Amino acid sequence: MTQASSQDARKKVSADRGEMLETLKNLWPYIWPQDRPDLKVRVLIAFGALVLAKIITVMVPYTYKWATDALVAPSGEGGFGVPAFVTVPVMLVIAYGMGRILMMVFNQIRDALFAKVGQHAVRQLAFRTFVHMHNLSLRFHLQRRTGGLSRIIERGTKGIEIIVRFTILNTIPTIIEFGLMAVIVAYQFDLSYVGVMALTVWLYVWFTVRASDWRIAIRREMNDSDTEANSKAIDSLLNFETVKYFGNEGMEARRFDGSMARYEDAAVRTWTSLAYLNIGQTVVFSIGMITCMVMSANAVLAGTQTIGDFVMINALLIQLSIPLNFIGFVYREIKQGLVDIETMFDLLEIDAEIVDREGARPLAVSHGAIAFENVVFRYDPERPILKGISFEVPAGRTVAVVGPSGAGKSTISRLLFRFYDISEGRILIDGQDIRDVTQKTLREAVGMVPQDTVLFNDTIAYNIRYGRVDAMDAEVRRAAEMAQISDFIETLPDGFDTEVGERGLKLSGGEKQRVAIARTILKAPPILILDEATSALDTHTEREIQTALEQVSANRTTLVIAHRLSTVINADEILVLDKGEIVERGTHADLLDQDGLYASMWARQREATEAEERLRAARLTDADGVIDRGPRAADLIGADPDGA
Repeated sequence: MTQASSQDARKKVSADRGEMLETLKNLWPYIWPQDRPDLKVRVLIAFGALVLAKIITVMVPYTYKWATDALVAPSGEGGFGVPAFVTVPVMLVIAYGMGRILMMVFNQIRDALFAKVGQHAVRQLAFRTFVHMHNLSLRFHLQRRTGGLSRIIERGTKGIEIIVRFTILNTIPTIIEFGLMAVIVAYQFDLSYVGVMALTVWLYVWFTVRASDWRIAIRREMNDSDTEANSKAIDSLLNFETVKYFGNEGMEARRFDGSMARYEDAAVRTWTSLAYLNIGQTVVFSIGMITCMVMSANAVLAGTQTIGDFVMINALLIQLSIPLNFIGFVYREIKQGLVDIETMFDLLEIDAEIVDREGARPLAVSHGAIAFENVVFRYDPERPILKGISFEVPAGRTVAVVGPSGAGKSTISRLLFRFYDISEGRILIDGQDIRDVTQKTLREAVGMVPQDTVLFNDTIAYNIRYGRVDAMDAEVRRAAEMAQISDFIETLPDGFDTEVGERGLKLSGGEKQRVAIARTILKAPPILILDEATSALDTHTEREIQTALEQVSANRTTLVIAHRLSTVINADEILVLDKGEIVERGTHADLLDQDGLYASMWARQREATEAEERLRAARLTDADGVIDRGPRAADLIGADPDGA
């Protein structure tokens, strides 16, 4: 290894240790929670139980020595001044056994007491992470991979428990045990034995740390491969239908297997390196133990030690091997736990992009009027989306925003919900800048019926009640009736308790949309946004849904983001957006008279709608037994609406 690479390696280890200390510092409030004195008491009692266990542990070899000396000493005489009544071999053997039992009992008491502390730490940090994920911006969640994120949190919570348990209850008491051992060996034998044991411990710990640092890079690679495989698996399963549409099961399986192959390789290297680590630890410790026992054997032959001393040094070294092995185990587990939770802490360090300003007050909605004043917005400096748009939605009125794809229509709804902050200008509700009010009260005042309705994998009742979680059953049923879905629900075997499946896939598009409408009705917001709420539906279903939407928007300030112009012809004002600018505005009739962009969009959609209606009529005619199936759909879509 060159000098430069050696320096890089030392810097890497130093950086890792710095990250380790920083992570332990971040964990301390969960290990020692300020608001839970009962948990602090548990920690102290558990720590005391462990210290007692360690004291008993280092005393057990004495009973072994005394029992051995009693067996070789003359009857009724104690060895080295020990009273005769305690040198009875049977009594000493019983004492030896009781010592081992008490050692185990106190260790189990420690585990039982500390269980609540460890699990509380896991719960609190997992809860904090979950809440933090919901506080992060829409920008973050559009870039994330759900499967990988869930895997990070899963591994992180497991790593927390390992680190919390081993840090507070094992590391310090093990150091205490080393100290007690050193005192006993120095008193019972001499400092040369302490020197051999200290050198053995130092070599053992040095080798363990170096080997564990080497293994940690392999562990990171294994975690990355595991995260990648899990992300691909979940992504593929969430898009199950798309996979089937294109017959790409084989490709998905190969992608998943490729990630698992990398995981397999890293996992094999992880276990192989563990074998090398265990072999090295055994060699280091065995050399130290052999050295001490040879020294004791020579002393026995020279008559300066008894057989009991020889047995005692062996028992002490065996007892020492347990915490030594545990030190290696603790270091490995803590390091691996730190790897597992370091990404979780990275997530916690991501600042929320949208936060309430200091002193933000609740939104006071008196009428629900909306105003956009010279609003400029860009996702990044090189990508302007809205270029100084201004418009108003008077209280109780309906304003529609239409335009070609990519014009910035849906961005307007995201800005009104304050998923992003605008670059310039102001967005007002009843004269209040939405950046000056709390996000919670802002979103309570605004209801949304989106284009792509995603339902929770629960019952229909749960998904409707999501609009207002404390709503009574009667209110849920009333909302379903207003959304014109109650009749359909009553036909289901389980009624409102019917499970909708993941993302609501057990329901049709129209049924999901009606559930979304019922959910918004139950929320009863003064301001309503309909973000292309019917663009994904067929014309027949759209008309049915439109009736329900008109009931929802009655007497509410309504902003409609529309793709199908037929859904906004009754709006009080229609804004035509193109390339981030309002190029036309007025009523439906006014815009047709202008014969501009809106009029051309209307003409194209009218052609497509008439073609769809003729195709539907042709299918109905065919169902009645007429041989002529009518024109093909492709011909109808490109046909002149006047029949030319």
